[in-house]
Amino acid sequence: MFAADAASRGLGIELLSAGEGAAVVRMTVTAAMLNGHGIAHGGYVFLLADTAFACACNSRGPVTVASGADVSFTAPVHEGDVLTATAHERSRHGRNGIYDVTVRRAETVVAEFRGRSRALGDRPRGGGGRTSGA
Repeated sequence: MFAADAASRGLGIELLSAGEGAAVVRMTVTAAMLNGHGIAHGGYVFLLADTAFACACNSRGPVTVASGADVSFTAPVHEGDVLTATAHERSRHGRNGIYDVTVRRAETVVAEFRGRSRALGDRPRGGGGRTSGA
Protein backbone atom coordinates (compact mmCIF):
# COMPACT_ATOMS: atom_id res chain seq x y z
CA MET A 1 0.00 0.00 0.00
CA PHE A 2 2.77 2.49 0.89
CA ALA A 3 4.46 1.98 -2.48
CA ALA A 4 1.28 3.30 -4.17
CA ASP A 5 0.94 6.29 -1.78
CA ALA A 6 2.25 9.11 -4.00
CA ALA A 7 1.21 11.83 -1.52
CA SER A 8 3.29 10.42 1.35
CA ARG A 9 6.27 9.46 -0.77
CA GLY A 10 6.17 12.87 -2.52
CA LEU A 11 6.69 14.55 0.85
CA GLY A 12 9.71 12.38 1.58
CA ILE A 13 7.98 10.16 4.13
CA GLU A 14 9.89 6.94 4.73
CA LEU A 15 8.31 3.71 5.94
CA LEU A 16 10.62 2.31 8.62
CA SER A 17 8.52 -0.69 9.67
CA ALA A 18 5.02 -2.13 9.40
CA GLY A 19 3.39 -5.33 10.57
CA GLU A 20 0.94 -6.91 13.01
CA GLY A 21 -1.09 -3.73 13.50
CA ALA A 22 1.87 -1.38 13.98
CA ALA A 23 3.96 0.94 11.82
CA VAL A 24 6.70 3.57 12.05
CA VAL A 25 7.24 6.35 9.48
CA ARG A 26 9.63 9.32 9.33
CA MET A 27 9.62 12.74 7.65
CA THR A 28 11.89 15.79 7.65
CA VAL A 29 10.05 19.13 7.80
CA THR A 30 10.92 21.40 4.86
CA ALA A 31 10.45 25.15 4.31
CA ALA A 32 7.49 24.37 2.02
CA MET A 33 5.68 22.82 5.02
CA LEU A 34 5.74 25.99 7.16
CA ASN A 35 2.70 28.15 7.83
CA GLY A 36 2.53 31.93 8.24
CA HIS A 37 3.87 31.67 11.80
CA GLY A 38 7.06 29.94 10.65
CA ILE A 39 6.07 26.61 12.19
CA ALA A 40 4.98 23.42 10.47
CA HIS A 41 1.42 23.51 9.17
CA GLY A 42 -0.64 21.08 11.25
CA GLY A 43 -1.89 19.38 8.10
CA TYR A 44 1.58 18.00 7.40
CA VAL A 45 1.92 16.64 10.94
CA PHE A 46 -1.56 15.11 10.60
CA LEU A 47 -0.59 13.60 7.22
CA LEU A 48 2.50 11.97 8.76
CA ALA A 49 0.41 10.46 11.57
CA ASP A 50 -2.28 9.41 9.08
CA THR A 51 0.35 7.63 6.98
CA ALA A 52 1.56 5.64 10.01
CA PHE A 53 -2.08 4.84 10.82
CA ALA A 54 -2.72 3.70 7.24
CA CYS A 55 0.33 1.44 7.22
CA ALA A 56 -0.57 -0.06 10.61
CA CYS A 57 -4.21 -0.80 9.86
CA ASN A 58 -3.40 -2.20 6.40
CA SER A 59 -0.55 -4.38 7.73
CA ARG A 60 -2.87 -7.33 8.40
CA GLY A 61 -4.05 -7.79 4.82
CA PRO A 62 -7.57 -6.60 3.99
CA VAL A 63 -7.92 -3.17 2.39
CA THR A 64 -8.70 -0.80 5.26
CA VAL A 65 -9.70 2.87 5.15
CA ALA A 66 -10.13 5.63 7.71
CA SER A 67 -13.59 6.18 9.16
CA GLY A 68 -12.37 9.11 11.27
CA ALA A 69 -9.41 10.57 13.09
CA ASP A 70 -8.53 13.22 15.68
CA VAL A 71 -5.23 14.92 16.44
CA SER A 72 -3.88 16.98 19.34
CA PHE A 73 -0.80 19.12 18.70
CA THR A 74 1.39 19.30 21.81
CA ALA A 75 4.53 21.18 20.66
CA PRO A 76 5.51 23.34 17.68
CA VAL A 77 7.46 21.82 14.81
CA HIS A 78 10.14 23.72 12.86
CA GLU A 79 11.97 23.50 9.55
CA GLY A 80 14.61 20.76 9.66
CA ASP A 81 12.89 18.78 12.41
CA VAL A 82 12.89 15.05 11.80
CA LEU A 83 9.55 13.62 12.90
CA THR A 84 8.82 9.98 13.62
CA ALA A 85 5.25 8.69 13.85
CA THR A 86 4.67 5.39 15.64
CA ALA A 87 1.27 3.71 15.24
CA HIS A 88 -0.16 0.90 17.37
CA GLU A 89 -3.42 -0.98 17.13
CA ARG A 90 -5.48 -0.41 20.30
CA SER A 91 -8.45 -2.60 19.41
CA ARG A 92 -9.98 -4.43 16.50
CA HIS A 93 -13.51 -5.79 16.41
CA GLY A 94 -14.81 -7.32 13.20
CA ARG A 95 -14.09 -4.81 10.45
CA ASN A 96 -13.49 -1.85 12.83
CA GLY A 97 -10.27 -0.79 14.50
CA ILE A 98 -8.83 1.93 16.71
CA TYR A 99 -5.20 3.01 16.37
CA ASP A 100 -3.08 5.46 18.37
CA VAL A 101 -0.18 7.31 16.76
CA THR A 102 2.45 9.34 18.60
CA VAL A 103 4.50 11.84 16.59
CA ARG A 104 7.89 12.73 18.06
CA ARG A 105 10.81 15.03 17.37
CA ALA A 106 13.59 13.04 19.04
CA GLU A 107 12.13 12.39 22.53
CA THR A 108 9.63 15.29 22.44
CA VAL A 109 6.01 14.37 21.66
CA VAL A 110 4.66 16.92 19.16
CA ALA A 111 1.27 15.31 18.40
CA GLU A 112 -1.07 12.52 19.47
CA PHE A 113 -3.45 11.04 16.88
CA ARG A 114 -6.29 8.53 17.20
CA GLY A 115 -7.63 6.91 14.06
CA ARG A 116 -10.67 4.76 13.49
CA SER A 117 -10.54 2.25 10.65
CA ARG A 118 -12.95 0.13 8.64
CA ALA A 119 -11.85 -2.93 6.67
CA LEU A 120 -13.50 -3.18 3.27
CA GLY A 121 -13.28 -6.97 3.17
CA ASP A 122 -11.45 -8.97 0.56
CA ARG A 123 -11.33 -6.20 -2.08
CA PRO A 124 -7.95 -6.34 -3.88
CA ARG A 125 -5.50 -3.49 -3.25
CA GLY A 126 -5.24 -0.73 -5.82
CA GLY A 127 -8.86 -1.10 -6.86
CA GLY A 128 -10.43 2.34 -6.84
CA GLY A 129 -10.19 3.04 -3.11
CA ARG A 130 -8.60 5.87 -1.19
CA THR A 131 -4.84 5.94 -1.51
CA SER A 132 -4.12 8.59 1.09
CA GLY A 133 -4.73 8.03 4.74
CA ALA A 134 -5.88 4.71 5.97
